[in-house]
Amino acid sequence: MGSGICGAALLRAADAMLQALGGETVSLLLPAAATASDSAGQLGLVDPGVQTVVISHTVVRMLPTGNLGPRRRVEFTLPGSAIASQLPGLGIGTAEELFNAVLGLMYGNDLFHIESVVPQSFAGTACLYLVTAVE
Repeated sequence: MGSGICGAALLRAADAMLQALGGETVSLLLPAAATASDSAGQLGLVDPGVQTVVISHTVVRMLPTGNLGPRRRVEFTLPGSAIASQLPGLGIGTAEELFNAVLGLMYGNDLFHIESVVPQSFAGTACLYLVTAVE
């Protein structure tokens, strides 16, 4: 008899844990793909704007900072299921590609720069993403 755990069950367990521990919401800011077709758009004179991707059930933890460096350093624990569900709609293949494309992370009214992303995997399934960001 096997006692394997399937990926969907792991994602549901991770979601339940994050919802119980925090339940904050953050937004990932991605460059918008649409540009103007006139000459100003072709020269890059038109701001295409950003696309906002909302990620719910996030746990936020403040990290210590030194005297030199960023004002605030924050660790965001994002659910793997929320990241995976956004990929097809954005036309992005992997979570790594998504995080490489992110311009910034909004938490409340504050904009953070992503410093590092570490996937937390179990049985080959990325259940959580630990995102360290600085202000």
